[in-house]
Amino acid sequence: MAAAAEYSIDHKLSKLVEEARPSAAALRAAAQAADAVAELIKRVPQQQAPPEAARGFVRDLGLEEEKLAFTFRPPEVVRLAGSHAVGAVTRPDVAADLLVRLPKECFHEKDFLNHRYHAKRCLYLCVIEKNLRSSRLIRKVSWSTFQDEARKPVLDVYPATEIADLPGFYVRIIPTGNSLFNVSKLNVSTRNNVRAHTKDGINLPTPKYNCSILEDMFLEENAEFMSSTFADWKALQEALVLVKVWARQRTSIYTHDCLNGYLISAILVFLTVDCGGSIITKSMTTRQIFRVVMNFLATSKVWAKGLVIQSMKKRTITKEDLANCLKTFDVAIWDISGHVNLAFRMTKSAFVELQDEAACALSCLDKCRDGGLEELFMTKVDFGAKFDSCLRINLKENSKFTSLSYCVDDESWRILENDVQSLLQQGLTDRTKMIRVLRRSTPSKWKIMDGFSEFRNSPLLVGIMLSSLEKSFRLVDIGPNPENRNEAIEFRRFWGEKAELRRFKDGNIAESTVWECESWERHTIIKRIADYVLMKHLSLQKDDLIHVVDQLDFCLLVDGQDPAFRHTSVFPPEPHPLAYGKSSQRLPNFTTTCIRSMEVMIQLEGSGNWPLDTVAMEKTKTAFLLKIGESLEDRGMFVSASEDEVNVLTSGYSFLLKIFHERGLVLQNQAGDDNIQTALSQDKMLFQRSQHSSMINGLHGRYQMYGPVVRLAKRWISAHLFSSFISEEAVELVVAYLFLKPFPFHAPSSRVAGFLRFLRLLSSFDWTFSPMVVDINNDFNLKDEKEINENFMMSRKSYEQNPHDIEPAMFLATSYDKASEAWTKQSPSKSVLKRMAAYAKSSAELLTNLILNGQSGQYTWECLFRTPMSNYDAVILLHHEKLCCPSHVLFPAETPNGKLVIWGKPSKDFHPYMPLNKGAVKSLHDARDKLLVNFDPITYFLRDLKAFKLWYGSIGGDAVGLTWDKPKKRGREEADETMPEPTSILKEAGDVGKGLVRSVYLLKASKLQ
Repeated sequence: MAAAAEYSIDHKLSKLVEEARPSAAALRAAAQAADAVAELIKRVPQQQAPPEAARGFVRDLGLEEEKLAFTFRPPEVVRLAGSHAVGAVTRPDVAADLLVRLPKECFHEKDFLNHRYHAKRCLYLCVIEKNLRSSRLIRKVSWSTFQDEARKPVLDVYPATEIADLPGFYVRIIPTGNSLFNVSKLNVSTRNNVRAHTKDGINLPTPKYNCSILEDMFLEENAEFMSSTFADWKALQEALVLVKVWARQRTSIYTHDCLNGYLISAILVFLTVDCGGSIITKSMTTRQIFRVVMNFLATSKVWAKGLVIQSMKKRTITKEDLANCLKTFDVAIWDISGHVNLAFRMTKSAFVELQDEAACALSCLDKCRDGGLEELFMTKVDFGAKFDSCLRINLKENSKFTSLSYCVDDESWRILENDVQSLLQQGLTDRTKMIRVLRRSTPSKWKIMDGFSEFRNSPLLVGIMLSSLEKSFRLVDIGPNPENRNEAIEFRRFWGEKAELRRFKDGNIAESTVWECESWERHTIIKRIADYVLMKHLSLQKDDLIHVVDQLDFCLLVDGQDPAFRHTSVFPPEPHPLAYGKSSQRLPNFTTTCIRSMEVMIQLEGSGNWPLDTVAMEKTKTAFLLKIGESLEDRGMFVSASEDEVNVLTSGYSFLLKIFHERGLVLQNQAGDDNIQTALSQDKMLFQRSQHSSMINGLHGRYQMYGPVVRLAKRWISAHLFSSFISEEAVELVVAYLFLKPFPFHAPSSRVAGFLRFLRLLSSFDWTFSPMVVDINNDFNLKDEKEINENFMMSRKSYEQNPHDIEPAMFLATSYDKASEAWTKQSPSKSVLKRMAAYAKSSAELLTNLILNGQSGQYTWECLFRTPMSNYDAVILLHHEKLCCPSHVLFPAETPNGKLVIWGKPSKDFHPYMPLNKGAVKSLHDARDKLLVNFDPITYFLRDLKAFKLWYGSIGGDAVGLTWDKPKKRGREEADETMPEPTSILKEAGDVGKGLVRSVYLLKASKLQ
């Protein structure tokens, strides 16, 4: 079995690699296109390279044009490099890299100073661009950057002939500078090569600037070494493809300051050579190599010493060089020459995230089905879904930003990234597990003549991952003791007016900051701290900071077996003035007419005296209920009892009492009479509800953010009129799955991230061929899993005969319900689930865009909970003032664009609010008699509607969508004869809901009409 499973995983992985790589014919076509571009470049004639061709670029580097003129000479070497050279081209990025060697004659000996090299490098490309644009073989030429470094532009050249299997293919022209300058002049630890980079009149080293030039000087040598390593090593090439697919799915690590294809190749090469311990060997499979790489990224201690690709026998770099490098850079990967730190752009925060993602990948390999194939390679781990809190910072008009030079040792926007990172880490301390600051700086349509001005327009994006909610949402931060004078001064300098001296309960006196707020606002504390710190230290305005934290709070106005007991009710019950005991209670002028009961299950001790006859057992349970009701009434509670149920009003709430007996579960299978079967099935439902309630309540104890995410999910289900097809318990289980099996994420610690993941899970889960197993208490063993799979296959046995009629379409297995009978046995159907998934996908895309880009025009946060009325055959609009809870309506339903069939006036018989003042009611007893327990006019109205599929929202819904039920298979003529006129059916529906129905609209006639 194990061997078969391993073979299956390897086979699926092989298929994935095959799909990720272009076909051999496409690669040949790409190589031919790259060769054609190379020939065009080689044929560019010798000519003057005018500085005015890149006037803005030269200006923003702080250089004078007249000192940069040189004679362009054709390149000495043009060669293919990158993924095409190592045999690891990975879709969708299919660019072919052409390395173009800059002739030494174009440069002076000291052009490494003050960005002159970068300026001439750009001007060299300008000459090539001009000549390529005039060729009929070229469709388009655009400017981009090398590793997102603005001062190192590259050309993206699109051939006139497109390659069918490689849509969007282009050739990237990257200049190299073999032996252009004396390497000792570019020492990364000591040399200053940008004279403007000073502090107090003293020149500072320019390590990033120096590495920027050294990178070009040794690019060819490194590319050659990597190509030779990957040559004829199929498993290594496939592993490189897998790591690239894995990294690209994680948008915050496949970035300028973390991983790219070049750096991934370097890491794999390091693991194959002696200085890397030759960890990767030719006997390994692709999957084994991938695991080795993830393990190395996540756990290796070699990172602390720095990686050196040079062979041990030929090593030129010293321990002192390594030590100095690690003082200068956060991460060190020395190249084959021993002169370039390939990871000079990688930041500490990026490396921390990389290690975290690699550790998560190892967990996926071990814990997820099919070796984590879905989670590792096919699930998008983007900013909005990964981080608990996202912050966008607009720096476009910020004086502190605009006053900086565009480029000194580093680019000004990178300096701002570091400043924001440092400030937030200092301000948020241990409240966060991870902070990532990113800026995609290259404009989409960059013109080299414009220089760097456009690079400052894109906002800064900050992702914050919270530590424990106890730490993240605490109200007080305790600083240093005032006796530690220097620390106290620094604390006050940083916090300003927020710093205050406090005496704590233990007698300790310390500097502190206090973030007072109501309990339901504590999730905004991170936002308040971040906003305060950034506004104080970066001179930002409130409008410059958009923090995605509380934008969805508008639909959660407030914070047992009932959802109220599970912390998952959208509107937890509020105390009702008529539901108190017989003690005097001061009454308001108005109160709600309806009150909802919370279900309470009573389980009596087992006894041999219980009757064996099923009817007698039910009568005995009723007698017990009535006796319990009498006893509670004697204690001052108000009780209304019937043979079916007992309702108790006490302490401001209503409780619905029900008795459960285990014998009912046994007798149900023996019962033949339908009435008895129904009564006994209530025992089974009570048992399932009690088990569910207990488990969900325990889950909320483990994950405090579970409750708010469930409430958002239920609100969304109701807002889009799916309440008639999916139960609250089913929604709770789907959200529970997110927290129990969060891979490739961590369990969400914010309501927005959790809600986004719910929408994506609902839209992307393979409901047709996979059961959703929700193992809340980690109870399942192999036997249980086998039983669940067998039950699932039984539920799908009719798929081959009728793929459009699968029941249940949503299979939710739990420890108390391994056959998915409790909540989804009858609904949703496949068609409804398909519609629900489509709505969820659309909402997820909108939410992702709102998180990353903010509101734009008609697309607002409210749109997530507005549903189009045009997607139904007919629509019934209800009178707001006749709903049992009008305040629960989030947005009034829009009037659909259809034919008005009927309209009606509101009833005078029911009102959701009753007056309690002395003139309106005779007595408290009289008012209590008017109280309606568990009454909802919509529920009774929907029960009486026939011939429709009904779509409605149980939470604040004021509209009902109708779709025509498909007639059973019979002759078309017979169907035409028996099918009534749609308007007459809708008029009948309006009559049924007279007093409640405001209007009925026909949007689409039945297909048989």
